[in-house]
Amino acid sequence: MINTNLVVTLSEENYLKAIYHLGKQGSVAVSTNAIAEKIESKASSVTDMVKKLAEKNLANYVKYQGVTLTEKGRLVAALVVRKHRLWEVFLVEKLNFSWDEVHEVAEQLEHIKSLKLVNELDAFLDFPSHDPHGDPIPDKNGNYAPIKSVNILELKTGDVGVLALVKDSSDVFLKYLNKNKLALGDRIKILDFEPFDKSLTIETSSQKMIISNEVAKNLYLSL
Repeated sequence: MINTNLVVTLSEENYLKAIYHLGKQGSVAVSTNAIAEKIESKASSVTDMVKKLAEKNLANYVKYQGVTLTEKGRLVAALVVRKHRLWEVFLVEKLNFSWDEVHEVAEQLEHIKSLKLVNELDAFLDFPSHDPHGDPIPDKNGNYAPIKSVNILELKTGDVGVLALVKDSSDVFLKYLNKNKLALGDRIKILDFEPFDKSLTIETSSQKMIISNEVAKNLYLSL
């Protein structure tokens, strides 16, 4: 369980979450430049912050060797991710938001401190395992089952799978998927691969369409 007596600021939570996402739940070292790009900040500001996180025993930082999270830091980051994804489920299932509308709102709600509220929200939603974009929701101890899906570019012509995860959860990309009638749970068959631009021709239950390599990079199927 996460130490509820630990005081972590909103800014620190955002840094921990960025490191968590960039470094495979914080276990792989990430550069300060990568963190700066993720949170749209200066590298010098990132260095100052990771030093503060290290002083709080939330991160490990060695100059020129990158940043990882301590177990305490990973748990704090996982709780922020947990809250974010639970609120996304709530907004979609209970308040009728579309999946491209929830990210910005959840960014605000993820910083609510009450663990009781988060756990009650989880129970109210009947303990969902994934958010509306297919990302797994950590449990109260920061753990979750690994995603059993593969990127569509790893498949061959004739392979069939079900859209299980959308890696890019930006509203622009999700609106693109809405416009092209692609959603989680859709059965997708690979019809053709174009070597020239690495685009794919796919088939769903309702249509055939060509998707770019950039789109394909963000679609993961369960087989």
